[in-house]
Amino acid sequence: MNTPMLYRLLDADPAAGPAELLHRARAGRHLPHLVLSALVRDGVRMGGPARAELARARDRVAHYTRLAAGLARSTGVRAIRGLPLAGYYPDGLLRPLESLDLVAPDEAALWQAVIRLVTDHPVEQIDVSLLGERPHHTAVTVQWPAEDPLADPWYRVHLSTAALPGDGRGVPVRPYLVADDHVECLIALAESRLGGPALPPGPLTLLDVACLARRPFEPAETAAVLAAYRLAPEAAALLDHAAEHVPLGPLAAVRAALAPEVAAEHRRRGGAEAAARCVPTRHGALLRRTVIRHAWGEARLLAPAPDTSLLLTPVADYLLTPAPGAVAAPATRTAALDALHRWDALC
Repeated sequence: MNTPMLYRLLDADPAAGPAELLHRARAGRHLPHLVLSALVRDGVRMGGPARAELARARDRVAHYTRLAAGLARSTGVRAIRGLPLAGYYPDGLLRPLESLDLVAPDEAALWQAVIRLVTDHPVEQIDVSLLGERPHHTAVTVQWPAEDPLADPWYRVHLSTAALPGDGRGVPVRPYLVADDHVECLIALAESRLGGPALPPGPLTLLDVACLARRPFEPAETAAVLAAYRLAPEAAALLDHAAEHVPLGPLAAVRAALAPEVAAEHRRRGGAEAAARCVPTRHGALLRRTVIRHAWGEARLLAPAPDTSLLLTPVADYLLTPAPGAVAAPATRTAALDALHRWDALC
């Protein structure tokens, strides 16, 4: 990967120079940090503010890397998506990380990791959602301010017991990722294309593909793994888009091997069984933060009234709603808090 590729992907005129490239990059989230790192690698002179911005971005990635390593040792969670992809970028080129994504082997490990984060960092926001009914999967997003919250985004760590959440319809939850690391990264990129609008992949995704294309892929085996994870159409579309902008290398043979799997997956998703499968997601509306319940291995569900579900976790208690950010009626919220107080009296 080189700077001319960045000019092409960002539709910048090389004759206009590095300032125009950076201007184009600032229209995208966090891309300026990648461009700044590329310019530093090329020996381009820059002032103190730009160097400081890049240093903070590098510190952010280094912090996420330390967090992931520490939580892996203490709880068994492991990084997926962004952080592993960053490891395939050339030396000196910074892949920006909006968040740290972690998958936990079970719910107990997830809450151990959340407790560790809440204990060690000034966490201000903890969002929780449940995927499915019985059994369900748990997802938690923990956020806290950067050292300079006016200049830099908050730190954001997303943990889940499901590596791949699916689309809630034809593609099911797949709890585990089991493949070579670079194949897992390709799976994660394909999953990110699932269920959203059919827009072309952005420059960062194309750069991710370009970096993965430098790795060895066994075409038939990789295509079979993508098909097993129900992602053949998304992977094929991603590689087709990427081929218009970056060299695919061994991924071109993977795309060819995917051809018969794409139609098969579309037929499966269109079947009656898949069409009837709808996995609900329930989102937590915060009722109260609690003293950390260190003795709890898992969260607890309460149903104090019809159509009212409470989720009591080791760090906070929530009223479950069908949509993120949904505001419960005042009477419902009051009844939920009353139920919590009654539960407290019994414990």
